[in-house]
Amino acid sequence: MTGAEEPVVVLVEDDPNIASLVDMYLRQDGYRVYQAADGETGIDRIKQHRPKLVILDIGLSGDLDGIQICRELRATSDIPIIMLTARDGEIDRILGLELGADDYVTKPFSPRELVARIRAVLRRTDSAARTSLPPVLDIGEVEVDIARREVRLGGQPVAITAREFNLLQYLAENLGLALSRRQLLDGVWGYDWVGDERTVDVHVLQLRKKLGDALRITTVRGVGYRLD
Repeated sequence: MTGAEEPVVVLVEDDPNIASLVDMYLRQDGYRVYQAADGETGIDRIKQHRPKLVILDIGLSGDLDGIQICRELRATSDIPIIMLTARDGEIDRILGLELGADDYVTKPFSPRELVARIRAVLRRTDSAARTSLPPVLDIGEVEVDIARREVRLGGQPVAITAREFNLLQYLAENLGLALSRRQLLDGVWGYDWVGDERTVDVHVLQLRKKLGDALRITTVRGVGYRLD
C-alpha cells in the first residue's frame, strides 16, 4: 500500500509492551497506527484521525475505560471496534457486545490473530458500504432501508449499531426461514469469524429491546431464530 492508502487504526492500550507489539504488526500489514495510553487521549486521537477501526483495551487506567469509550463512540458512530481484555469473563464479553463492539479478543492473544480479525471486520464493513441501492425491506411497522443503512419504526429512525443492522438485514432477506446461530454467524459475521455463538443471542436481544413487539423475531428451539 502507498501511504495515502494506508487504513488508519487507533489503538487505545495502556500496556506499552502490548501496544508496541500490536503497533509493529499492524504497520507491517500496511496500517497507519495512532496510539493512546488512556481514554481521554484515545477519544482525542479518534476525533482527530477518523480511523477505519478502533482497538480498545477494556481495563484502561484513569477515569475513562474501554467500556465507557465504546459507549461514547456508539452514541454517534458505527465505526468498527475490537475490544481487548485481560479478563475472560462472560459478563465482560456480553457487555462489550451489547455496547456494539464488532469483536472481542482476550489477552494473551496472537498479534497475527488480531490482524486477521481486523481484516475480517474491515472486509465486512467495506462490503456493506459497497452495497448497491436495493429497495426498502418492509417488515410490518419496521422498515430496513439498506441504501441508507437506516431502520425505521413507524416511520421514525431507530439508532442501532452496524452489526445489529447487518443482522436485521440478513434476517429480513431470509424472511420466514428458521436460521441457525451458525448460519447467522456465517452470514453476518463472516465465515472466518471466531467466537461464541451466543454473540447472536446478545444482538437479537438488543434488536428486541430497541424495536419491541413490532419486530417479530421468533426463537426456534434447538435451531436459532426466524423473522416473520
